[in-house]
Amino acid sequence: MELQGGAMARGDRNSEMYESVTRGIRVSVSPRFLEDQSDPEEPRYVWAYTVRINNESDTAVRLRTRYWRITDSRGQTDIVAGDGVVGEQPMIRPGEGFEYTSGAPLATPSGLMVGAYGMEADGGETFDVDIPAFSLDSPHEMRQVH
Repeated sequence: MELQGGAMARGDRNSEMYESVTRGIRVSVSPRFLEDQSDPEEPRYVWAYTVRINNESDTAVRLRTRYWRITDSRGQTDIVAGDGVVGEQPMIRPGEGFEYTSGAPLATPSGLMVGAYGMEADGGETFDVDIPAFSLDSPHEMRQVH
């Protein structure tokens, strides 16, 4: 498997994999907490997440837009939307994939991300592809068991 831009290998023990499939487009996300870029006293908690988009359909698609809803553990929500991902609008042909790594900072030690990619099929049809909800967990989160 080819990894781009510091992407994390799937065997990383500190990560979980989240997946969803929409119209033959599989989106897999692996988040990981970045202790060295976080500062609980600020408070600032930072995660990297690696996304793999595999085209399991029989039509080429271009990733045109992204939409993210990022919610921290206090319920504060930020929306991030725009063209492409990491400065690209990749064409993903049947049987191929695209992978990238990005990051998200929060003011709380945990949160949740979910979203969608706006795709354009080879014939010009546009449709949304779900990005699975995934949790952002850090070792700084205080948890209570009742």
